[in-house]
Amino acid sequence: MTFWIILILLCLGAVLFAVWPLYRQKGRMTPLLAVITVFTVALGVGIYNHVGSPGVSPGHGTTADGLPPMDEVLASLHQRLAENPEDVAGWKMLARTQMTMQDFGDAVTSYERAMELENGQNAQTLVDLAIALLSRDRSMAIESRPAALIENALALDPNNPAALFYSGVAASDRGDIDMAIERWEVLLGLNPPPEIRAMLEQRIAEWRGEEVAAAPAMEAAPAVEEAASTGVPEGAVVAARVALSDEAISAIGADANVFVIARDPAQPSPPIAVSRLRLSELPAMVSLGDAQSMVQGRALSGFDEFELVARVSLSGGPAAASGDWFGSLIVRPADNNSVLLTIDQQVP
Repeated sequence: MTFWIILILLCLGAVLFAVWPLYRQKGRMTPLLAVITVFTVALGVGIYNHVGSPGVSPGHGTTADGLPPMDEVLASLHQRLAENPEDVAGWKMLARTQMTMQDFGDAVTSYERAMELENGQNAQTLVDLAIALLSRDRSMAIESRPAALIENALALDPNNPAALFYSGVAASDRGDIDMAIERWEVLLGLNPPPEIRAMLEQRIAEWRGEEVAAAPAMEAAPAVEEAASTGVPEGAVVAARVALSDEAISAIGADANVFVIARDPAQPSPPIAVSRLRLSELPAMVSLGDAQSMVQGRALSGFDEFELVARVSLSGGPAAASGDWFGSLIVRPADNNSVLLTIDQQVP
């Protein structure tokens, strides 16, 4: 049980880093938050890594990371369920695989079947179904059935980390700050990693109107000197020297968050990978690789081409806002994986 709590909380850390500032700015649950926070993706990949994919024979082909191709996984799961339609674990594995592939509609159907077989008595299945519904419907708020599923999950398991997080967001969204604080304080009691604890405590302090200490920045990419001597760090897909233009230096008067984002131009949201540093640290070398990927199973190394964006966020969040300064370029790692990215444009 401890392993799964840690795994979920690590995913929660990515959620809070990448999207919480956006949620605070918009005041609503966005599709970006719903997609990035697909806890089931992390759980599914974890299961594949630790116990393998059920029903796939050793003779089948594998991907570079040793896992069977997704179409083989799907075919195997469908065959398994055709032979045993009462297999709860199989339905949940199928749902996680469909979530990984962003097939949210079918994932909802699979989770519905698993919930039916469990008579609605498994808290995590209820949370997973709620997340699948939010993803499928691109919901702007946690309400109606997803909210009810999350509350039912908490009734079954008051210490479910994902349910505590989402119920806190939902409570804040409807203006019930006391409830939001209560839920997140229980989450703090589960001893999350220090970075996650700091972010939760920061938001709770804001809700209470207390003085807020700055949230800890995520570990930035290697220092300029290290990158200069070693080239692209091991495990990185791209290393970028991020710097401000003279015009940007003159225009920006205060320290701010700088988000370095790799995204698919054809599907900008959710981003593929994200890193964060402070404006006062520029110029700096920032490396992005699979370790910075925002969604498990959607690795930066799997893209032949992507857009790299560096944005100075005056609002504090990763979403572009009027007045922000940014720079962008298209990166093809096979051609050049060490680039110069200059922040020299301003959002109108």
